[in-house]
Order: sequence, then C-alpha cells, then structure tokens
Amino acid sequence: MANGIGQVQTQFYQHPQPFNLSGGQRLPAFTLAYETYGEMNAAKDNVVLLFHALSGSQHAAGTNTDPSNALGPLWTEECHHGWWHDFIGPGLAVDTDRFCVICVNYLGGCYGSTGAASENPETGKPYGAAFPQVNASDIVDSQLALLDHLGVDRLHAVIGNSVGGLLALNLATRYPDRVSIVIPVATALVVSNLQHILVLEQILAIENDPHFRGGDYYEGDAPKRGLALARMISHKTFISLNTIQRRARRELVRQPDQLTWYRIKSPLESYMLHQGNKFVTRFDANTYLRILDVWQKFDILAQADAADFKELFQRCRHQKYLIFSISSDVCFYPDQQKQLVNALQSAGVPNMYITVHSGKGHDSFLLEPELYTPHLHYTLNEV
Repeated sequence: MANGIGQVQTQFYQHPQPFNLSGGQRLPAFTLAYETYGEMNAAKDNVVLLFHALSGSQHAAGTNTDPSNALGPLWTEECHHGWWHDFIGPGLAVDTDRFCVICVNYLGGCYGSTGAASENPETGKPYGAAFPQVNASDIVDSQLALLDHLGVDRLHAVIGNSVGGLLALNLATRYPDRVSIVIPVATALVVSNLQHILVLEQILAIENDPHFRGGDYYEGDAPKRGLALARMISHKTFISLNTIQRRARRELVRQPDQLTWYRIKSPLESYMLHQGNKFVTRFDANTYLRILDVWQKFDILAQADAADFKELFQRCRHQKYLIFSISSDVCFYPDQQKQLVNALQSAGVPNMYITVHSGKGHDSFLLEPELYTPHLHYTLNEV
C-alpha cells in the first residue's frame, strides 16, 4: 500500500467481568474488536485513540479481508479498505513512525464487538431486542477498559469524526487527565433540533419495517427495507447535493423490487435507492439503531456531571484542542463547531479552529486528506 500499511488483522479484547451500563443494566462480559497501526513506545504515551463515525468500523487503515471470517458475513468487500487509510501511516497526518493508533468497533457494533447479533449467554441465541441500550459514556468506558488492559494510562490524543467526535468529547471531559490533545472533526457539543428529527426519521424507518420484530429478527428475514430507507435519509446529509448529482449521472435507471406502484423516473432516484440497498449488505439494523440512540440522547453536561459548559471545560485547561468545521456540511453544521470553540475559549482552553472549505459536504473528512493533514500533523507533532 502507498502509505506503508498493508494487510492488517482485527484483534479482540475479552472483558470477562460484568460491565455496568449507565442505564442500570449489566452485560455479563463483552468483546471489543480493534486494530492498531504503529508501535507503542516503552512509556506507552504515544497512543492516539480514533473514534469512527456512525457506520464505520475498527478498520481505519490498510487492507483487512478477514481471512478467518471472524468478522462475519457483513464484512463485505466494501469494508476491506481502511476508511481513513490516507490519513494514517508513515509520514502521513497521523504518523505511525511516531504514534500508535488504536481504533475500536463500538460496544453494540456489528464487526466483532459484542452487540445485538452476539450470543446471549443466558439463552444461547442472539441478544436481539434483549441487548441493552448504551450511551456515549458506556462506549467510552468500554474502550478505556481496553486501554487499561494494554497499559495505556494517558493518550497522546483522541480523534473523533462525526458521531465519533461526540465520543471524543465525552472521553476528554469525563476523564480529562487521560488525554492531552483532543481533535473533534465535523461534530458538535449539542445535538441540534434538526439532527434529532433526522435521527428519529431513521429510527422510525427501521422500527416500521415488519421484519424488524422489535429487534428479534436474526432467525428470519432482516429489516432490509427499513434499514435501506434509514440510510437514504442520512446519506443526503453526508454527501453534498452537487456530489450526489454528479454521481447520479452515472447511475442506470432501475426499478427496484420494493416499489410496486411508483416508477423510478431519474438517475438521481435510482442512485439513492442503490445507496440504501447496498448498505444493508454490510450493516446490521440493531447496531444502526443503537448508535443512532447514542447520538439522539447525547448530553455532555449530564454525562460529565457538569452544571454548564464553562465548568465542563475548566477541567480541560491542560488539554489542547483542534476543531475542524466543513464549510458545506449539512449534517453537523459549522455553527455547531463554533459553539464548541466559544465554550473552550470561555473556559480558557487552548484551541485551534479550522474551517475546511470543501464542496464535498460532511464526508470531506473521509475524502480529502490534503485539507486536514497539515493541521493534524502540526498539532500531533507539536512539542
């Protein structure tokens, strides 16, 4: 591979003790799937923890074809290429000659971490509807258990993209002494009203699929139509309309079997349906709902036990922040990052605020490494 990271394999952390969740429920044990890039130094103080986005995975760089089939049937060819491959590697934005990067599939995930499709030890069948709700603090705490297992007391940096940025902020404010540099990318301090509505629409799309059956669908047909519709609802906020239009021009007009009366009339409609139908081959509806729920109920003040944002970030004054906005983002609008910057400045927290001028929308952070690399490289390597 051009960036020096070739074939990689997912590793698995087994947490054997019961794990108490913030909602009052308990998992008897859990597994986390994770990958690492670069080597930890002797002091284990060169670690960068990377939180993936809504439908991402632990596989951030290199190629992982999962030859052992440990990651299951959803690990399709689309998953094989690392989603941040052009950012991680020797000499790149996150330089693996200096840093050890760890990326973990979330608790509740569908790529090797314990989730609704995992076996419930009490029944011997998939958890399904019985898998508990989790919030940002639960995901963060599970990953800190992994870091403890690896002997990492303090992170050099935490990076979170999109929904992953919510988790990065949760970690930084709840455990301020465990991280030095915080890099939230295209994310928010507060979930907006528009985001609440869009997330609810996606939840309803899945819940209203007759195959969903409350989440207990693993022994029958999966709620593919509901999950496809949910993906279509979200996709239009991830990709700019200009990009959608450009890609749609290459799409053949097809009549999908899920439509009976309506006839597809344009490449644009066909493109959006294709995106939804493609997604269901690589993702699980219960996982999608769990992560949407994390997003929907994100409340950093309550989760960090702070009265207001000034109190919240005063505990973080020894940290340094690099905040990225994307000018054309209609998923996490730039004013949401500006709110974060204002809160940091009010509390006296050192920060650098970068607006990436891009026409590619929210997904710019996946597609345009050249716009982010100088700032990431400078911040991570600054002495």
